[in-house]
Amino acid sequence: MRVVVAGATGVIGSRAVARLRDHGVEVVPVSRGEGVDVTTGRGLEEALSGAEVVVDVTDAPSRGEAQSVDFFETATANLLHAAAAAGAEHYVVLSVVGAERAQAGYFRAKVLQEQQVRRSPIPYSIVRATPFFESVEAPSRVNVRADGVHVAPALVRPASTDEVAAVVAHTAVGVPLFGFLEVSGPQEFRLDELTTELMAARGDLREVVTDPRAPFFGAVLGERTLLPGPGAHMTHETVAQWLARR
Repeated sequence: MRVVVAGATGVIGSRAVARLRDHGVEVVPVSRGEGVDVTTGRGLEEALSGAEVVVDVTDAPSRGEAQSVDFFETATANLLHAAAAAGAEHYVVLSVVGAERAQAGYFRAKVLQEQQVRRSPIPYSIVRATPFFESVEAPSRVNVRADGVHVAPALVRPASTDEVAAVVAHTAVGVPLFGFLEVSGPQEFRLDELTTELMAARGDLREVVTDPRAPFFGAVLGERTLLPGPGAHMTHETVAQWLARR
């Protein structure tokens, strides 16, 4: 089996490449470092030649809505076109849990990306992950105001990047889902409370202000926006275990 991984040098992509090689498949990493540009299409058809499976774990360079929408619309269209030309039989894309509920910011871009994949004639699988451990630290770095760090009290089940990458790889070597699989961490937190814990772990004693209107990746969240539905694949690593090895 020949599997092409687009976004192969990213956090998830590099781990997915390693996991796929563990499965004994031929892996072709695609990135700018390999001379391939998903936004211009440069080198894509050559890189995807003979691909049976295409794994799309590319990510936008910005979490802003306009920039994310532009990136995913362009990159996904180019990848799907090249995958179809190569005769690929399975297209696997990484998305996010709750995107269809948030419908703003980065989440809106991921919804549009999913729609592109669904409209393609290529059999597909969508892996939707809850925020990664690293992602839930984002509010402490961007939602900073004079009175402290503003964070929504939304519920979240953060997941390990290693384990999400393993699910992506496992999905790639399986049959197409023609739908989605949700991946979730094992513990449920309120985002504002978890932010306080993560900041304290790195010695940051700024106050966390609970603010239901504080955005997360450009979207205002409801209490359950980021939670998966029943039947989600549960990862194993806890926040405490992640902090211990960080």
